[in-house]
Amino acid sequence: MIYDERIISGHCLKVHCTKGQVGNDVELGGWTADYSLEVKRTALSGLVYVVDDDASFRSAVERRLKLAGYDVVLNASAQQLLEQLPGTIGRSCILLDVRIPGLSGPELQTRLGELGSMLPIVFLTGYADTATTVRTIKAGAEDFLTKPVSSEQLIDAIERAMARHETSLSQRHKLDALRELLATLTPRERQVFELMVRGKINKQIAHELGTTERTIKAHRHQVMEKTRVNSLAELVSLAERLGLLDPDGRTDR
Repeated sequence: MIYDERIISGHCLKVHCTKGQVGNDVELGGWTADYSLEVKRTALSGLVYVVDDDASFRSAVERRLKLAGYDVVLNASAQQLLEQLPGTIGRSCILLDVRIPGLSGPELQTRLGELGSMLPIVFLTGYADTATTVRTIKAGAEDFLTKPVSSEQLIDAIERAMARHETSLSQRHKLDALRELLATLTPRERQVFELMVRGKINKQIAHELGTTERTIKAHRHQVMEKTRVNSLAELVSLAERLGLLDPDGRTDR
């Protein structure tokens, strides 16, 4: 046995290889080696859900990802993943093969979308074709890699996917917080809100709702207080972020 040492995504990877195999350690989907990791920098973190029907590949990629610092959950089929559908807490992504028993990789991608999953997907397959690549990327896949793939390529794709996941979660949490604020409005305040963001002035709102301007001013103040905004512009921005305004400026109730 001899050693072949590579720097992969900030780590020094020392690979135990048999003679003649030095230099092949970075090709997942080729041969399997016995790895030991000397971490030179802070290890990566996050959870990777691997979906692949090839047991030897699952073992190899699990070893590679754990060495990099990730937690790994292995699935031999799409159904196995769906039976324990992962949530959206923390850094995570799915590493998905195209040709797997039952639901194919692209079909699983569609199903996860229907279920509201926000987990980003990195496809990794030995059977790439242009049509499938284009279709999965258009459907939101983070990347489409072909076996064999280098550790650097794989980890870079996973890190991009996890970064996007974190951004998506942050945006969702912000929108959820805005919806909670909007939910505190009374039915009358909600009516006033909808007319305000459509550009109606107090006099117009009072006329439309059959009340006085003084009453509308009081409701307007409550709307601004409860939604925690300081200006009409911020209120309109809130409505737009929640998708409550159509292109013509009307509110979608």
